[in-house]
Amino acid sequence: MTDIGIIAVGGYNEMGRNMTAIRVDEDIIIVDMGLRLDRVQIHEDVEIDKMHSLELIEMGAIPDDTIMKQVNGNVAAIVCTHGHLDHIGAISKLAHRYTAPIIGTPYTAALVKQQIESERKFGVKNRIIPVEAGGIYQVNDEVSIELIRVQHSIIDAVFVAVHTPAGAILYACDFKLDRTPTLGEQPDFDRLRELGQEGVICMMVESTNAKRAGKTPSERIAHDMLRDVLLGTEESDVGMIVTTFASHIARINSIIQFAEEMGRIPVLMGRSMDKYVVTAKEMGYIDFPDNVEIYGKRKDIDKAFKKIMKEGKEKYLPIVTGHQGEPGAILSRVAKGDTPYEIESGDRIIFSANVIPSPMTQANRYSLETKIRMRGGRIYDNVHVSGHAYREDHWELLRLINPEHVIPAHGNIEMHSAYIEMAEDAGYILGDTVHLLRNGEELYIEE
Repeated sequence: MTDIGIIAVGGYNEMGRNMTAIRVDEDIIIVDMGLRLDRVQIHEDVEIDKMHSLELIEMGAIPDDTIMKQVNGNVAAIVCTHGHLDHIGAISKLAHRYTAPIIGTPYTAALVKQQIESERKFGVKNRIIPVEAGGIYQVNDEVSIELIRVQHSIIDAVFVAVHTPAGAILYACDFKLDRTPTLGEQPDFDRLRELGQEGVICMMVESTNAKRAGKTPSERIAHDMLRDVLLGTEESDVGMIVTTFASHIARINSIIQFAEEMGRIPVLMGRSMDKYVVTAKEMGYIDFPDNVEIYGKRKDIDKAFKKIMKEGKEKYLPIVTGHQGEPGAILSRVAKGDTPYEIESGDRIIFSANVIPSPMTQANRYSLETKIRMRGGRIYDNVHVSGHAYREDHWELLRLINPEHVIPAHGNIEMHSAYIEMAEDAGYILGDTVHLLRNGEELYIEE
């Protein structure tokens, strides 16, 4: 008899601060330790390195892992599915409480290492062990952790399968079933199918876009949309700025390729651009043409803007952070007139990102767009596809894995209920085989 517990630590009441603990008898595997971005004064370049964990827990910014004291067992490993801050942003604040190694794919492990190095409050000494997608980390004779390749809006993302004597537990958060990605390989459908046949006891699965009908468009579609906006024009000598997620390496890779086709020099700007993109290049995930320029510090960015204005906007393609209208981000500063770069009538600002649906972000973004328009800028909005599965992708995964139990995660109650309705269509029963968990609750499964 194997005693299994699924502990919802964070990310079950909201978007962000994701953390789940999987207990197999006395061994506990923690999956993800994330930050809730809208509770910190939000920026991809967010700085929380000097803040105390208890202060951040109180703000609702990181998971309240004090509940782990009530869970019987020892934490044997901390596993990270991918390198977004809502999945790794709390590691530097919480991991030191556990004498357990941190496991992740090579790119994720590199980002975790940077996160820990920039921490100013806690000394995090946990060993970081990179494991390739498709690899296995042996916890003990009976429990192992398998990383399964998937696609998402950051490279090197995985599902985590915890293998136990009773069967596998699958953590499937943050994915899209993209069969034509522009970087990396498609999800490992063969392994997922096999896993389903071997028997999955329980699957925790993101519910972010479970309300959205249909299938998530491939990244190839965003690639083509960008090409259309950047190259499909007779007015090719105007100033253009593209803004996107700094961690979306595949998207940035496409923009750099198009800059080359346009005969423009790509200029990456922002501290987080510097972090995510340079790391991906150094690790060999992407190649750059020799003329790419990267600036992370504010004074270097302003110097680069000065040069662009002097030599001609039509020669450069700035790729910047700040698409959510975060105060102090580069695009907000440009829109306010706080940089040497001047938006003139007809200049194009291309948003290769969606608006994160929270009232604060929507207000910031509205303010940003208004300022750009007041200066005469033309806005190309939502040149983007999501990194999260829509309803029919969820249906496909559920049928592929066919778990005994399923728990929607990574979302608010509205997202969970949309997932539960879809699971009921597939024959699952609420409270029996599909479960609604809230932060701080544990679901017991005996196998």
